[in-house]
Amino acid sequence: MAEAKKEKEPVNIVHQNAQFCETVRKERKNQKVFESYGINPYKKAFSLAGKPNSSHDSADGQEDAKFLESYHKSIKTPQDKYDFPQTEAQEIGWDNKPLVKPVDTSDRRLQHGRQWSEVTNYMEAVWTANRHKNNEP
Repeated sequence: MAEAKKEKEPVNIVHQNAQFCETVRKERKNQKVFESYGINPYKKAFSLAGKPNSSHDSADGQEDAKFLESYHKSIKTPQDKYDFPQTEAQEIGWDNKPLVKPVDTSDRRLQHGRQWSEVTNYMEAVWTANRHKNNEP
């Protein structure tokens, strides 16, 4: 059984260093440096006021058109961003326009306002008396 076990070879520092150098060389060859940073359009942006007497906060400068475009796109509602709902939850209330046009309120055939009769006058008086009796406003 002792013969079945092999002893580990001693660590060769020169070979380890050569492997490490090769790894670093391959990483540098395939590395792409990302330098075009911008805002995350999916995160809500909160702007904070600067210091009141600071000159660099109030300094005028050029506006970044790409930043403004992405900011305005991020604050739009989903109906403005997309033509169709993107999730099942957005399907509810996606088309929230009324199906029937609002009717003319001057047409007395369709508008039935509050009507006063003997019964409604009596109940109004009873409720008013009870309200005063219980000192409710």
